[in-house]
Amino acid sequence: MRDGMNSRTLLDAAKSCILASSPVFRRQQFLIRCVGGSTDQRDMQALRSLEVDSQSIIRAITPALDPTRHKGQAGNIAVIGGCREYTGAPYFSAISALKIGADLSHVFCTTDAAPVIKSYSPELIVHPVLEESYNVGEEHKSSIASKVLAEVDKWLERFDCLVVGPGLGRDPFLLDCVSEIMRHARQSNIPIVIDGDGLFLVTNNLELVSGYALAVLTPNVNEYKRLVQKVLSSEVNDIDAPQQLLSLSQTDWWCYYPKERKF
Repeated sequence: MRDGMNSRTLLDAAKSCILASSPVFRRQQFLIRCVGGSTDQRDMQALRSLEVDSQSIIRAITPALDPTRHKGQAGNIAVIGGCREYTGAPYFSAISALKIGADLSHVFCTTDAAPVIKSYSPELIVHPVLEESYNVGEEHKSSIASKVLAEVDKWLERFDCLVVGPGLGRDPFLLDCVSEIMRHARQSNIPIVIDGDGLFLVTNNLELVSGYALAVLTPNVNEYKRLVQKVLSSEVNDIDAPQQLLSLSQTDWWCYYPKERKF
């Protein structure tokens, strides 16, 4: 072979290219970076002990820019949310992912919300697949729910992360469909960030996140209070807040502490 390359070398190179383009492989590398797979053990020890600033953390987990990469290798994100009343939140979540470096950003929303969200930006990939109760007859709910799940499943393995809840609303049928989407995401070990009405959903259905360490919850003060009341059966106060947060973290899923600390 030319330049000393043999068939074995070419085969290994081809395998590497295929593997690098695999969504599952990218997701594994993302998780390794996030939970401690850096080659610099001192850096990762500092990350674990929170002894570094936010810039150092971001440097450790952000994929390096490389001209050989193709679109999607720096992040393929899906936002599950957006209904007739709320179209701004899913837009801001999805566009923010693009602004901080993700290559592709999808929004899975209701059919009513899709034209509005799409009109905000041509950069977003909008899927009008979700439905609310007022659009679905009782006799059609089962078939529509199956169709919604099938549409999302076609894309699910491509995503590095799901963001569930921005502009989702609280329609019972819609929440049931999103619950099934979350269960399928768990089966594929896809990280899930839960915000907005997604927190309402999981507060009333704790099994969706219980035992799943790749779930990240982002509550505001009131959402955090409801979460503590549901999980710990206690009220939030300044004195007990640190211990309550620790107790939540020991339930096998993650939770961000609210920015506002006055309860």
